[in-house]
Amino acid sequence: MDLFLAMSVYVKVVETGSLTAAARECALSTTMVGNHLRALEQRLGASLLNRTTRRQRLTEFGRAYYERCLEVLGLVRDSERLAEQEQGEPKGTLRITAPPSFGSECLAPALHLFSQQYPQIRLDVALGSPVVDLIENGVHVAIRLGTPEPSGLIARPLIDYTLTICASPAYLARHGVPTHPQDLSQHHCLTYAYPAGDEWSAVGKHWPLTGPEGQVHVPVTGPMVINSAPGLLQAARAGMGIVMLADALVQQDLRDGKLVALLQGYRLPSRPMNLIYAPDRYRLPKLRCFVEFALQRWGKPSR
Repeated sequence: MDLFLAMSVYVKVVETGSLTAAARECALSTTMVGNHLRALEQRLGASLLNRTTRRQRLTEFGRAYYERCLEVLGLVRDSERLAEQEQGEPKGTLRITAPPSFGSECLAPALHLFSQQYPQIRLDVALGSPVVDLIENGVHVAIRLGTPEPSGLIARPLIDYTLTICASPAYLARHGVPTHPQDLSQHHCLTYAYPAGDEWSAVGKHWPLTGPEGQVHVPVTGPMVINSAPGLLQAARAGMGIVMLADALVQQDLRDGKLVALLQGYRLPSRPMNLIYAPDRYRLPKLRCFVEFALQRWGKPSR
């Protein structure tokens, strides 16, 4: 038995005053209306109507149950209307997580344009390295570095997260410009302290570069190790040493001449970057709009 259908039929029987009239309203046969009523009474274990050949009358329980049916069916209709509104217009809170450097330098400025296009979407953004459970933490979409773990989540590839080795003009004036990867071992190299267990933890001590002779892993040392990419950037600007930082973080400084790119004939390591979200949430207009926006700006070109 379809309980909601049976309740709807019962309400129509009460409001129209007869099974025949209710059958017309519900586009059912009179027999089917009677079947719904009997199934409902059997389920409840109580009579809803006292029926005679001429008239029907609500039992005391039937009247109380009718009032409850109106409440339940009203809530169902309200829920359906709410779902229709949610499906039709991008609005509400959209929760996003992203890596700190990409989030602050690329995502945050772009979100201004996104908000202009979709002013009814409120953005709740968390920047951080730890991978959070999207479902458990109520996050709609995540931008993540590294190869995604097998899961039931959708992973849409974005452009790779690339790096640049650079230093300030003042540092290079004092210590010279490295022309070969092995020269880095004679320089003050400022390194990022990757958390324990991170697949890039080895990069903190050996910088991998690929050139004509293949890949080389250069041991690097310096006056500072720090677990903050913005802190590393500030130290490089101040002339403290050479850094290997995300392109997203240093692009503007390179354009402004505050930093100088080094060893450009060598290829540096990169990390895949993906847009991650649950498939069942993609039906939400606010999420669909953001996914399309992100893919247009940072989507990986198809080959």
